[in-house]
Amino acid sequence: MSNIALIFAGGTGKRMNTTSGLPKQFLELYGKPIIIYTLDKFENDDDVEGIVIACLEAYIPKMWKLCAKFHITKVEAIVPGGSTGQESIYHGLKKVHELHPQDDTVVLVHDGVRPLVDPLTISNSIRVAREKGNAITVTPATETVILDSSDDKVGTILDRHQCQLAKAPQTFFVKDLLECHEKARAEGRNDFIDSANLMRHYGKELYTVEGKTENIKITTPIDYYIFKAIITAKESSNAFGL
Repeated sequence: MSNIALIFAGGTGKRMNTTSGLPKQFLELYGKPIIIYTLDKFENDDDVEGIVIACLEAYIPKMWKLCAKFHITKVEAIVPGGSTGQESIYHGLKKVHELHPQDDTVVLVHDGVRPLVDPLTISNSIRVAREKGNAITVTPATETVILDSSDDKVGTILDRHQCQLAKAPQTFFVKDLLECHEKARAEGRNDFIDSANLMRHYGKELYTVEGKTENIKITTPIDYYIFKAIITAKESSNAFGL
């Protein structure tokens, strides 16, 4: 009975507008790449036995070197990512299934640029997935949600108290998620925005785990600065015993 983290880090980070052209997962904060902050959370979690990374193929040697440098020891494999997040996850899933073919293997699918996930969310995700079949991390919507509009007119305004934002990890039994990925590939579908969307499309009932709002995905420059502020505040609190 294994719990494996699948970290997909195949994006090029175009929305970060970096002058170096470095993919966002390799951008550093205080000398440590974002992807390592993320991996640390699973490396130090007692419920997670192993990690598989789906990475830009050209950066796989760099990824192995970073894992060695920062003592990330649970990584079992690093596989090439794909042209979309869905394809990167599929490549990682295939490797997880190869290494852990048991029917009760659970996989936590997590963005490489979501470094602020907390231990309780990880443990709750595993617990709920094993009890109910899957677990999708969510947080409450904190702003007004409007459906797509046209002609510059505001569309339907939803009650935000009934809305949640899907985040990560998104946790499943490997066999179930892989089955749905194979169906999507057979149909030529490669456009699902995340694993929850894919699983719901193929009729799976999904269950939620409430995570923390700070569990942000670093996609734009402002996300990076929010991440920096949170890390700096935590470091200051630890230093002064607050």
